[in-house]
Amino acid sequence: MSILRAVLCGCGAMAKGWLKAIADTPEIRSAVTVVGLVDVNPAAAKALADEFGLADALIGSDLGDILAKASADVVFDVVIPSARHDVVSTALAHGCDVLSEKPMAASIDAGRSLIAQAQAAGKIHAIVQNRRFISGIRRIRRLVESGALGELTAIHCDFFIGAHFGGFREEMDNVLLLDMAIHTFDAARFVANKVPVAVYCHESNPRGSWYAHGAAANAIFEFSDDVTFTYRGSWCAEGANTSWESQWRIIGTKGTLLWDGADDFKTGVVAGSEGFLRPIEAIDMPQPADEAQTHGHASVIADFLAAIKTGVQPETVGNDNINSLAMVFAAIESARTRQRVTL
Repeated sequence: MSILRAVLCGCGAMAKGWLKAIADTPEIRSAVTVVGLVDVNPAAAKALADEFGLADALIGSDLGDILAKASADVVFDVVIPSARHDVVSTALAHGCDVLSEKPMAASIDAGRSLIAQAQAAGKIHAIVQNRRFISGIRRIRRLVESGALGELTAIHCDFFIGAHFGGFREEMDNVLLLDMAIHTFDAARFVANKVPVAVYCHESNPRGSWYAHGAAANAIFEFSDDVTFTYRGSWCAEGANTSWESQWRIIGTKGTLLWDGADDFKTGVVAGSEGFLRPIEAIDMPQPADEAQTHGHASVIADFLAAIKTGVQPETVGNDNINSLAMVFAAIESARTRQRVTL
């Protein structure tokens, strides 16, 4: 298969992570070449091209024009959520496969529209959910699948970070749920391998918050098979930051796994049938089934490119990832109405 020709649309800070993943990963570098950079501010695109040695890349502000001139096969979509629908629609109309930043759309209806467009075009639209492509999440999924904890009953995640971004995030509505919680929601859905059914959510913007809206949220999700998933989070909680991956407690009928979101795992399963508190023993954590799926952003890009080559749907294809997006918008609706919302 010839090297795919890619155009990257959206040349802000996030784009650097994409280009670094491409440059640092031989498997990706040999499969795709960036032939165009598009941004509403062409100077930003030019600066990015200079930084990453893309001297031959076409630069412009009109995606359709650059796609036509570059004979592109692929679009890497790194624009803000409100611009996503137009960018993906344009790329699909030009016959390109698309890999988008999360969230996949700014509304459920827009997400459904993009799924329909991708199916009609016979192209792939996949989403960067890079935080499920890390070793910890892959190891937890294997442990749950092994049955060592018994039948899964609950997942509880805590996310507390005092993040001072500046820029568009501090002006967003529902900033925690829409821009960050979706990572943990998607990872929990992946670990549980269950279908989200309903949610009750309370959202707030605590005193002292430097965000315009929704910097904190508490959500209780009902998953299929009577599995509960809870999320407590804040982006304006100073003094005791968790991991960006959240702190996790995974409970099964036989035991519990604790994960700090980094390298510390603690397991305890029942090892006897006597006593007020049953005796507990630790069990070993399995390693990831495929080490190549543990490199975050690079693994998502590699999965996407492999899907183009093989015809096998990527793990984060839009018609699956919309389930994670639905969790976010159901939580937002629940917070707005103060009611339980079904998905």
